[in-house]
Amino acid sequence: MADRPATHPTPSERSRALVAGAYDIHVHIAPDLMKRRVDDLTLAARFTEVGLDGFVLKSHYVPTAERAEVVRRAAPGFGAVGAITLNGSVGGMNPIAVEIAGRGGAQFVWLPTVDSSNERACTADGPEGATPPMWVQLQNELRDAGMTVEPVEVVGPNGTVLEITRQVLRVIAAHDMTLATGHLHSDEIAAVVDAAAEEGVRRIVVTHPEFTSQRVGVERQRELAARGALLERCFTTPYTGKVSWELWLENIRAVGPENSVLSSDLGQPFNPPVEDGLPLLADRLLDAGFTEQEIHTMAVDNTRWLAGVTKDRPQR
Repeated sequence: MADRPATHPTPSERSRALVAGAYDIHVHIAPDLMKRRVDDLTLAARFTEVGLDGFVLKSHYVPTAERAEVVRRAAPGFGAVGAITLNGSVGGMNPIAVEIAGRGGAQFVWLPTVDSSNERACTADGPEGATPPMWVQLQNELRDAGMTVEPVEVVGPNGTVLEITRQVLRVIAAHDMTLATGHLHSDEIAAVVDAAAEEGVRRIVVTHPEFTSQRVGVERQRELAARGALLERCFTTPYTGKVSWELWLENIRAVGPENSVLSSDLGQPFNPPVEDGLPLLADRLLDAGFTEQEIHTMAVDNTRWLAGVTKDRPQR
């Protein structure tokens, strides 16, 4: 494989075989507003070469359903999945934008990330040496140019889920799309997960609960899993120093592999190749004593369900 800096680890062949057939449900690749390590068509070929079946195209700023369709046509049989993230650039909590995305074939709907009230209010510092997200610079540039939008709210001052949020949830349910909780606060996540279940949303994933602005406690993670949500375990969160590998692994053990799903969150130029993310996680998990079946559940079964490939959630 090309473009492998010597400073990054190399996945084992055992782990590549373990994650074969997986979808990476969280990648940041070109074309994008920020410099990325690889473009979508090149990555589709690389994924196919190492036995991965697809990826979900994540953008904080633009819908990706049309891009995914282009990739699928250029690489027949490859599972490129479109998405939308409900930040200010698409009108925030915008049911019409979600409806159009759903009609266009998008599968993932992220609630606000960079424009969430929680992310805007976050004053928590990452551990010393942690790599900041690439979108921070763009957000600062927009702010300096006077183009900052108001934070996108999903709940009211009393913690009740807003009606506009429920409208979005009903659209997600109607298209059987996947709800990802974005960069919400732990309390907001709990309220939204409950509301999503009430509105008929079947596929729910809590976005990187160990991320700096989330830091969802393990007891809350257990509660969310009991309500039917999967907890996303991203490679970049511990790899870039935002959380220790030890805590990341402890949370998986505490919540259960059956309630966790692996993703890379890769695509940044300074991080490992995107196609290495899932197998590198598998190597970490094997070293920590997780079984091959547990890793297969997190990397393959649960990712394919969230990507909309399989109709029913794997047995817990």
